[in-house]
Amino acid sequence: MKMAAEAVQRFAADLDTLIPEAARVGIAVSGGPDSLALLLLANAARPGRIEAATVDHGLRPESADEAAMVADLCGKLGVAHRTLVADWPEAPEANVQAAARAMRYRLLNEWAIERKLRAIATAHHADDQAETLLMRLLRGAGVGGLGGTRKKRALSEEVLLIRPLLGWRKSDLESLASSAGLVPVDDPSNRDPKHDRSRIRQLLSSADWLDPARLAASASAIRDADEAIDWALAPLIESHIRRDGDALIVEPADLPRELRRRLLLAGFAELAAPAPRGPDLMRAIEALEAGETVSLSGLKLQGGANWRLSLAPARRG
Repeated sequence: MKMAAEAVQRFAADLDTLIPEAARVGIAVSGGPDSLALLLLANAARPGRIEAATVDHGLRPESADEAAMVADLCGKLGVAHRTLVADWPEAPEANVQAAARAMRYRLLNEWAIERKLRAIATAHHADDQAETLLMRLLRGAGVGGLGGTRKKRALSEEVLLIRPLLGWRKSDLESLASSAGLVPVDDPSNRDPKHDRSRIRQLLSSADWLDPARLAASASAIRDADEAIDWALAPLIESHIRRDGDALIVEPADLPRELRRRLLLAGFAELAAPAPRGPDLMRAIEALEAGETVSLSGLKLQGGANWRLSLAPARRG
């Protein structure tokens, strides 16, 4: 299964920016066209330094056969493969995609640690970025939520999660898999309209005025802006949050609202309080700016020129 040299060189350059060339990398392969293309590219770019794994979530009757198909392909390529079977205490009935994602990353992380793999590579691409941006826009997300997926993040202390295909279009990956003569897995859940992502995917495919590549570029720019704001926030936490016994005093001064929001979240983190939902936090900020007192995430928030955060008193009875 010879790959086009130009595609392999492009992929190798993308991968080298995320993980050292000598590092051993695990490839997450579901059997879809995107992950099959990732497997082929990674094997061509780093022969002998990759292993592959397929997570069988056990949520569809076909999943075991799909994992077997990937195992067979890996055998032909000479790539070590492992099928990771989900160990649900009870199969999820609500938020199935989120539950499956959490299970998948847990199993992949455990496998990578066992196999001494430095990173797990997934096949997320530019079209995925565009879908995520539109989904979060519809939910009213702020800057942090609208930022594109990071190319690299820690999956655990031992393992990185890397996404070397974020600059690639889905159509490019489908073409690579097809040119290699592969017949990808068809997961009908990807078209199920009960899932937000499926509806957004359908919108992108039917609206020629929506360019996934440009949407993905915007998501990346928003991510850069989000990271820049966090960088600017670090010294403000030192100068605008202080202890007052068991409480915290946040000094919002004349800061822009986004920095006020992040300072308040830093206060929640300092007091080990759960981060509230975005709309709840914004309502709390409006109350604080009006000099009111509110409770949120187990904290008592007192407004005014400065904001005082303390643990809310326990409820009686």
